[in-house]
Amino acid sequence: MGRSRYRVIGNQPHFLTCTVVNWIPLFSKVELAEIVLNSLTFLQRQQRLILYSYVLMENHLHLIASAASLSKKIGNFKSFTARSIVDLLTLNQSKHILAQLQFYKLKHKTDQQYQVWQEGFHPQAILNEEMFTQKLNYIHSNPVRRGYVDDPAHWRYSSYRNYIGQPGLLEVEIIDF
Repeated sequence: MGRSRYRVIGNQPHFLTCTVVNWIPLFSKVELAEIVLNSLTFLQRQQRLILYSYVLMENHLHLIASAASLSKKIGNFKSFTARSIVDLLTLNQSKHILAQLQFYKLKHKTDQQYQVWQEGFHPQAILNEEMFTQKLNYIHSNPVRRGYVDDPAHWRYSSYRNYIGQPGLLEVEIIDF
């Protein structure tokens, strides 16, 4: 595997993307979306991650976040959520989805039966206010661009409400430039 062009730079905020293998729409199931949201809440409460913005779509997650050892924190997050998702799918006997997660697992991952997340998370350091604003708008308009809602405030799995002074599902740290 080649080297990634994406690098984590210090503890500053980064735009991140975590994608489900083969873009399988796992998070259209509320109980699977809750695993991701609860895991992010845990990381925040343990002061392991500062979350500035997020959107959880049916098959991927965008964040603006920062942490000491961000790569390690996101790796642990993906590992924990993958295990929890597979456990729940197994408990619910969701054989069709499990078969897909097994089929699309990368061949070199011989120590596991399933793969939930694609490798990597494509960190892009937020270098200035303009870049932050561009990424924030990209995140919040994602459900609108996909045609799921007409107003970003109507997508419950997003930090948009936080930014317009309404309560969101997760707390976020609002950046003041």
